Amino acid sequence: MKRAFGIAIVAFLAGGAAVAVPHGMGAEQIVLALLAAAGIALAGALAARLAMEERAAREVEEARRSLVAAASHDLRTPLASLRLLVESIDDGVATGEIRERYLKEIRTHVGVLSDLIDDLFELSRIEAGDISWTMRRVELRELIDEAVAAMRAQAAERGVSVAADLPADALLAQANAEKVQRVLFNLIQNAIRHTPADGSVTVRARSLGDGVEIEVDDEGEGIPPESGDRVFEAFYRGDTSRADGGAGLGLAISKAIVEAHGGKIWLERAASGTRIRFTLHAAPNAQLL
Repeated sequence: MKRAFGIAIVAFLAGGAAVAVPHGMGAEQIVLALLAAAGIALAGALAARLAMEERAAREVEEARRSLVAAASHDLRTPLASLRLLVESIDDGVATGEIRERYLKEIRTHVGVLSDLIDDLFELSRIEAGDISWTMRRVELRELIDEAVAAMRAQAAERGVSVAADLPADALLAQANAEKVQRVLFNLIQNAIRHTPADGSVTVRARSLGDGVEIEVDDEGEGIPPESGDRVFEAFYRGDTSRADGGAGLGLAISKAIVEAHGGKIWLERAASGTRIRFTLHAAPNAQLL
């Protein structure tokens, strides 16, 4: 609204300078003419402002509907399975070993739903600025080594190797260790998921002076360039070949966490596979160590 009034004032002054005042027009008539010109300019500015606000409101509503539709889809699938499994047990159709197997599947689906709901709450809180994290000096080499070690078993099941390629010097960032590790887990798990057997996932990091850059590189099928700007949107899966497992929230949460730290995350161009990089601020005086 302030911008609209600013535009109107500029238009008023410009209009006033451009108005040809007929000879003999009194001061009162001149003022009225200038006020009329200002009114027209203000009306035009307000109309433009309202059009912009309406367009923004439509975009927000479309985004909200897409999010609700995607969330509904991801909730509906496990709920439908749960209903069938519970009905089979309740009707006595599933007995003995089958009943035990169904109960195990029920626990799995409940876990998936619980994780999805937790992720949705976390994403909404971060995007709303509801953050109460403690930021401190974090040695990222240790954090990366721990994350890679924790993901090796999962990678081995798929025949994928995971390694860290880190510098000898300390990498100190001002961050919340738990949240940064969540980002690492999300990125490494996503990379493992889309890397074929005998492939590898590599985590690298380097100092940028006033910050630290971390990279997760895989040997998977890669992400089409046209999807580069959307891979960090909630529930976005893009190519269905990358849609196995997960609800499409990992990268969205990672982006929200990184940006809450004042950093950036992006899809880096790679000759093959997928390469995601993100930055964090260096810890105070870290460049002096």
